[in-house]
Amino acid sequence: MILDVLFWLLLFILFYTYAGYALVLWVLVRLKKLFVNAKDHSTSADYEPDVCLFVTAYNEKDYIKQKVENAFSLDYPKEKIQYLWITDGSDDGSHEMLKKFGNLEVYHQPERKGKMHAMNRGMKFVKAPIVIFSDSNTILGQQSIREIVKCFSMQNVGCVAGEKRIIQQDEEAAAGAGEGLYWKMESWIKQKDWELNSAVGAVGELFAIRTALFDDVETDTLLDDFMISLRIAQKGFKIAYAPNAYAKETASLNVKEELKRKVRIAAGGIQTIARLKGLLNPIKNGILSWQYFSHKVLRWALAPPALFLLFLVNLLLVAINNSWESSGFYTLALYIQLFCYVAAVLGWYFENRKVRLKLLFVPYYFVMINYASLLGMRRYFTKQQSVNWEKSQRAG
Repeated sequence: MILDVLFWLLLFILFYTYAGYALVLWVLVRLKKLFVNAKDHSTSADYEPDVCLFVTAYNEKDYIKQKVENAFSLDYPKEKIQYLWITDGSDDGSHEMLKKFGNLEVYHQPERKGKMHAMNRGMKFVKAPIVIFSDSNTILGQQSIREIVKCFSMQNVGCVAGEKRIIQQDEEAAAGAGEGLYWKMESWIKQKDWELNSAVGAVGELFAIRTALFDDVETDTLLDDFMISLRIAQKGFKIAYAPNAYAKETASLNVKEELKRKVRIAAGGIQTIARLKGLLNPIKNGILSWQYFSHKVLRWALAPPALFLLFLVNLLLVAINNSWESSGFYTLALYIQLFCYVAAVLGWYFENRKVRLKLLFVPYYFVMINYASLLGMRRYFTKQQSVNWEKSQRAG
């Protein structure tokens, strides 16, 4: 009886996390459009304030030229953009290279104290009312600043999340196929979150905030983008989602490199949950608490262990009932899981031999990111996760 209850509980957690929440969101957004006036998302194209394009970079010399050229080419009045770079800890000549470009403000100190320390320090040099954060290895869409600024014409918006796009290649590895699909799904959910109420967090590749809302963040913070954006949401402001403001980057070189990223993100996710406990209070935060729990807490903390526990519980149920050859639900569920895990192993096998079979890469990527979440949890609780990024190699 206990195993039966546990099985259905684990299955519900997984279904709700990866499909149920998206379905509920879709229904609620449709109902909102039918019965509620949607003027709360009306924007002004004439709003054109000063902005600061803020980039933190650690040993990113290979990306600097393309990033600066991209920043200078964006469709927004150049006299209204403050170009700010923080290169703390870089020893590859990044800051010397940046100083060769005009119109850039470059601040450097030799000590490497982590990205969040660099961001806290850099915010003291921001002069504009809106600051746009972007990674040095990403390329921004031409209209990105205008799309972000339009959202800030709504007074209740304190943060704007841009869209992360993975550059698709003809012959992708598992990391590219899986990561591309993941971000397409994530972008759809972000859009629905925003249409209903507020997006839940932002990605560091491209997001923006009202400068006045920034408070220094603990320097050991692992996910600066989530901590900054969600703390602004805690203050009662909305996080808008601007899909036409996008940052493009290539996928991780392979799953091993993607695993490094996901482990750190998972550790940062647990840290975020620990530090933003107040965000789970629906009395204070309303519907945002439900969105945060459904979109982030379940995915970061509950779904990964539930995935692997479900298989073990299912195996015990079939073994105890001796129903290996029956057509019952538990037996069917076990064989479906076995099929998916076999597909994931085959995906791993073929990727290591550089055989591109995208059909197998999706289950491989899915199992990998959940395994990475467990590793990330262990790293966080054992205090083994460094605040300094271990950069993942990207595809060319």
